[in-house]
Amino acid sequence: MNSIDTPDAAAQTLVAFIHDGIPLARAMALELDSYDGERLLLRCPLAPNINDKGCAFGGSLTSLMTLAGWGLVELALRQRGEDCDVYVGESTVRYLSPVWSDFQAEAQAAEGANWTTFFATLAARGRARIEVSCQVPGETGKPAATLAAQFVAKRRAAAAE
Repeated sequence: MNSIDTPDAAAQTLVAFIHDGIPLARAMALELDSYDGERLLLRCPLAPNINDKGCAFGGSLTSLMTLAGWGLVELALRQRGEDCDVYVGESTVRYLSPVWSDFQAEAQAAEGANWTTFFATLAARGRARIEVSCQVPGETGKPAATLAAQFVAKRRAAAAE
């Protein structure tokens, strides 16, 4: 990320990258809500993500939370000039209540996760893991769905010159 880039501008670039590379994200009509350097919020309208009951499809909720978590790690790497592949190592999803309107997913490093340790491990081993917490806020102020995930970053091989 250039020093003149804001976190939000970096996130807009990432969302464009997601739309270009992940057709599902386009079909879901995924958009950036906000990014402050610590927490990434993505959003989707209900209409393209509706199920037969008229509420948000569980697969859409999981996809949005996964993309928000992945995006958070990807942005942290890009901010530090790291060229890595990022993927989900493992995740656990909980569906807690139906979502009847447009929805968003919030992603942030999980409690106890440490970016300093993550980047030190990446520097030493060329790969690292970090725990990320994601949620879809519900209408009652409690989460409608949660995702606890471990994301893995693996440094790409340097291109031959």
